[in-house]
Amino acid sequence: MYKYGKTLIQKYFEEQSFVDSDIDSFNNFIDKELLNIIEENREIIPTIIPHNIDEFKIRLDKIWVEKPKMIEADGSSRNIYPMEARLRKITYSAPCWITVSAHINGVQRESFDTQIGNLPIMLKSKWCHLYKLPRDDLISRGEDPDEPGGYFIINGTEKVLITIEDLVSNKLLVGKDSTGPSEIVGKLFSEYGSFKIPHTVERMKDGLFYLTFTRVKRIPIIAVIKALGLLKDEEITRFILPERQFDEVIINLLEFVDIKNEDEAIDYIAKKIGITQSKEVRIERMKEILDKYLLPHLGIKPEDRISKAYNLCKMLKKYILVSNEEFDFDDKDHYMNKRLKMSGDLLADLLRLNLKVLIGDLLYNFQRIVKRGKFPSIKVIIRDKLLTQRIYSSMATGVWVGGRKGISQRIQRLNYHETLSHLQRIVSPLSASQENFEARELHSTHLGRLCPIETPEGTNIGLRKNLALLCTISGELNEEDILKMLKNVGLRVIK
Repeated sequence: MYKYGKTLIQKYFEEQSFVDSDIDSFNNFIDKELLNIIEENREIIPTIIPHNIDEFKIRLDKIWVEKPKMIEADGSSRNIYPMEARLRKITYSAPCWITVSAHINGVQRESFDTQIGNLPIMLKSKWCHLYKLPRDDLISRGEDPDEPGGYFIINGTEKVLITIEDLVSNKLLVGKDSTGPSEIVGKLFSEYGSFKIPHTVERMKDGLFYLTFTRVKRIPIIAVIKALGLLKDEEITRFILPERQFDEVIINLLEFVDIKNEDEAIDYIAKKIGITQSKEVRIERMKEILDKYLLPHLGIKPEDRISKAYNLCKMLKKYILVSNEEFDFDDKDHYMNKRLKMSGDLLADLLRLNLKVLIGDLLYNFQRIVKRGKFPSIKVIIRDKLLTQRIYSSMATGVWVGGRKGISQRIQRLNYHETLSHLQRIVSPLSASQENFEARELHSTHLGRLCPIETPEGTNIGLRKNLALLCTISGELNEEDILKMLKNVGLRVIK
């Protein structure tokens, strides 16, 4: 058995690498996430435009990345390989291009391709010159043929992005709370772009269910459901659980039986959170808050409200069933309720933030020139070095989005095993100075996924972990592809 096991493991590593998951994450970032980031910032509308123009907007149309290049002092451009980047103490990066167009009164004025910055390229990824090179070619380029890749070269220094362990987004987790006014609390983090908005469901002593998100503190959940367009008590009951009626839900419905339409419900919530303007303004402001900050992962448009109402009903159903001890409490430390943020996800967060900074700088420069009575070309006001410098700075220092530190680390090269260990490291965002005993303990779901032994002694014990040898991290799948597969095996849509 040992012989066969040894052969299988050997065969596995002939075809796979320790860092395949990380490389796939980076490839996905270039292939898909860049397009998603541009889609989020597709149209840029300046607030100050020339008085003779009714409408002006800047569109970001297309984005792509080339392979790593080096521009010499004489202006010539050529391909650069990792070994040269190490020796010359420069960053192994590739130019990132974008198509920008300006539209005046609905008519396109100009369209051009411009470089918005340089992106660091992961070694052995699809955009690296070493990708699928044979052993002899790797040796001729000065590279170790057994090198797994999966890291970056920043100013000549080899840097690895540490995988971050985080709680799952967009999923309600119900657990006990010993400190707050409610004994049982349901928590959900709604993730949209680079934002994570916490939502809390709780039941107070008055028997009512309350919802909290951003500036909206402890608002009756039934009022929110009615504000989203689900008005009939019968429908609300049916969407919570069609087979039976809960006494808790009936009590909550009776409390808000006087609310007959959406505007009344929206006005009720607006008054509760302290919006003091006229009724029309109150309702409009409240609609904007509901669209932007309530479950934004389901959509931020008015037509998405009904979907949010259905989801709130399902959240309420789970909370009631757990409260009645028909369901078990959710285990936050179960790896089903965890997600790992790899290099591609971390770079997407970084680029998303810095692109907004670049757009802000573009708008500032445009509006400053317009105030002088001139109408500038967009081409001359895009500063490509701004994005590059900010990304390089985060990669060099390890300071990341949200104030997190130590994300980018200098790779350890004492021996080959230590290098592999560093490339497979996972860090919890919890503070090392706090106890967090449950989070540090070995969980049964770690086996086969995380190494049960390799963790440091001292304050970081259980918070700094390593992937198991044969562990592979799956990437995010497209919902449409999953539905197509399910339909092929017999799933039917019930209308």
